[in-house]
This record gives sequence, C-alpha cells and structure tokens, in this order.
Amino acid sequence: MENFQSSLSTRMLAMLFLFFICCIATPALSLNPPAISHFARKLLALVPPTPLVLQYHKGPLLTGPGSINVYLLWYGNFSHAQKATVSDFFASVGAKIPAHPSASSWWAITGQYKDSAKRSVSPVVRIQGQTSDALCSRGKNLMRSDIALLVRAELAAKLFPVDANGIYIVLTAADVYVERFCMDSCGFHDSIPATHSKSASNILLGWVGNPGVQCPGLCAWPFAAPLYGPPTQPLIPPNGDVGVDGMIINIATILAGAATNPFDTGYYQGDALVPLEAVTACAGIYGKGAYSGYPGDLMIDKKTNASYNAYGVNNRMFLLPSMWEPTIFACQTTLS
Repeated sequence: MENFQSSLSTRMLAMLFLFFICCIATPALSLNPPAISHFARKLLALVPPTPLVLQYHKGPLLTGPGSINVYLLWYGNFSHAQKATVSDFFASVGAKIPAHPSASSWWAITGQYKDSAKRSVSPVVRIQGQTSDALCSRGKNLMRSDIALLVRAELAAKLFPVDANGIYIVLTAADVYVERFCMDSCGFHDSIPATHSKSASNILLGWVGNPGVQCPGLCAWPFAAPLYGPPTQPLIPPNGDVGVDGMIINIATILAGAATNPFDTGYYQGDALVPLEAVTACAGIYGKGAYSGYPGDLMIDKKTNASYNAYGVNNRMFLLPSMWEPTIFACQTTLS
C-alpha cells in the first residue's frame, strides 16, 4: 500500500540535511530558492549517490490491452471548475496530444514497467464513472478505513460496477479531514475485497485530499511555501487553484503507484508496507536541475506566469511529478 509516508519522510529529511550542510558551509546563508553554496554542493558531491532501483516482486501490474478504468467519488463540496480540472487530467493521460511535453508522454513512462510475461502497463486510462457525496454521508472527520466503506457502498448501490481493471478513487474536499492527512500522508492506494465475503475478488482503491486549506506546504508544494526546510517562493499553479493543482500531483502519484504496484507485489523499493514506488521514489523532482527545495527548471506560461511541465486536453497545463524509469534506473521528468 502506498500512503506517501515514506516519500514525505524522505522529503523532510532531505530538506533538513541540505539546510544543515548549507549552514555549516557558509557563514551567511541566503534562504532564497537556489541558495545552496558552491562549497555545499561540492560537499554533497563527495557522497556517492545510492543507486535507485525499484525491484520487481513478480506480481501483477495493471497491464493492457484493456484500459485502466477510473471511478471517482467526490466527497464534500467541489466546484465545477475543480471537477473539470481533475477530469481533464485523466482525459489528458490517455489522449494523443500534439503539444509536447504532455500528460500522455508522462504516462508513457509506465509502459517501461513490465510484468513476468513482459506485458507493459496499459497506456490507456479512462474515467468510467463519477458519483458525488456532497453532504458527506460519513461526516467530515474520516478514518482511513472509511475510504473502503465509501467505495463498497457505491458498489453495493450499483453506482459503480466491480471492475478488475478499475481503481476507485475517493477525493475529499478542503474541509474534510482524513486520518493522518497532513501528518504523514497526502493520499494512498490499496487493495481490498469488493465485499466482506471471503470469496470476494480484490479491487483497487485510492484516496487524495484537497490540501489547499489544511496543509498546502506539505501536500501542494511547490505551489505553497514548504512546511519544512528553507522558505522558498511558491510557484503559481497552472490551473489557478493551489489545492486542486496539488491534488493533481498526488493523484498522478497514486495512479502510477497503483498501476505499477497494485497488490504490493509489483515494483517498489524498501518495506512493502511503506514502499518507495514509481513516483514517490522521485519525490520533489519536476524538472532538470531539481534539488531539495527547488523543483527544477520548468516551463512558464507567458500570460499567467504559472509553472508547468505538461500540456493536456482543453488547453490545460499541469505540473506532473518525476517517475522512476526502469530502463535507465533513474527518475525521469517530462522535461528530461
């Protein structure tokens, strides 16, 4: 199960480590974004990097030729514009977009992940159903176990089908608190039996919360000042919504994690309970030259000064996270 715990912890430690190195390396330290001294960089360069390898654990992936089917449950109050942004992201992942780099070229990296039969992760992702629970039937203070109960309720009501190629994603609004949200988690994916029956087939689920109010510096960085480490100037979000643009990053993270490690037997590094997966292994990297506290060199929209690294449908722009590429054993961004 991927719950961002490992990625958040890694990000926090990396920021604190670099801050410590910079402080001992220079008498006076500017805390502006790329203000890591040349001497500090040389010190870091003396430490040989640990090779980044996500081991394949011989289990199934979400492979083609069929599509990966997404079912969205909007929990709480979302505006039409917010729903449209998220829906356009999913449409962009599976679309042929002439502009480059694109959300589909980002997703194409998952095609390098292959199972034991040499089958690649499906290149097609489609939204197959959406429902809304605007009145918050289980309240606004949820346990993590409530996410599974919400999904099962939709299945029992036949609002969603039981889909072996599907992932059921619960998206919670900005005023909904979910256990461990903003503490060590921005979202997670998991697998559960579709019903309480012992013979029930397993399904995939995911959850992502809107961090715009509760913790933008933790779950919507770099569109907000970081919660840990030296303060940096926030970037302007490409869709004008810090919370939802942050959600796009986290949705992309769990989507890639679910496709490449759906049942904790796919590609990951470390403990299966807190694994580093396709995206979380590359936390904080969005463009070339990225380092802790700096997302990398990005494209800038001339009209809005918003930062992005991928084009989408309906003239959308997105900031998508780096993903580990198994053929080169390295993190790759859309701008690589």
